[in-house]
Amino acid sequence: MGFLDALLGKRKLKGPAPDRLFAITTAAVALEAGPAIVTRGSAAIVFQPLATGDFRQIATDMEEVVRGTGEETGTTLTTTDDTYGYRWMVLHDSDVEDLAVGVNAVSDALAVGGYADRVLCAVFAFEQSDGRAVYFIYNYKRGTWYPFVPAAGAQQRDNERELQVKAQVGSELPVEPELERWFPLWGIPI
Repeated sequence: MGFLDALLGKRKLKGPAPDRLFAITTAAVALEAGPAIVTRGSAAIVFQPLATGDFRQIATDMEEVVRGTGEETGTTLTTTDDTYGYRWMVLHDSDVEDLAVGVNAVSDALAVGGYADRVLCAVFAFEQSDGRAVYFIYNYKRGTWYPFVPAAGAQQRDNERELQVKAQVGSELPVEPELERWFPLWGIPI
């Protein structure tokens, strides 16, 4: 922190440890063995695209890298833009570790290109024994996870079930301690 930053009251926060994203791989094992919450075989990284040539090139390169490595791992990739202006780069693979590696590769490429602030989150899709979806959302800026369980009805969530899932996942994931930061994502395409 420089003198001017201190004078103006600006603080540069240290970013979260990058390995926190990979905590989902051990949590997936615990979720399957315990409360029978299993992967749906898809995950996404959500970011706000820019219309610059540099940003487009990074995104295109990452799509090619994920598709190229997917020939070995079986990971496939699709992209979609939502109504809020965010791009969802969706990876499909039955192995949660392959999904985490792919999502991490994309987020690293955006960070190296100077676009880390454009990344909103990563989302991993799971399913309960009754077929209802459970999403685990990773907030890159805070380096924490939280569960999101949509309920029946338009833009409704099951807060009680989210707290139960948090308790069931235990210490396997660094869960966001501030519940008001458990933001819902509506219209998740995975």
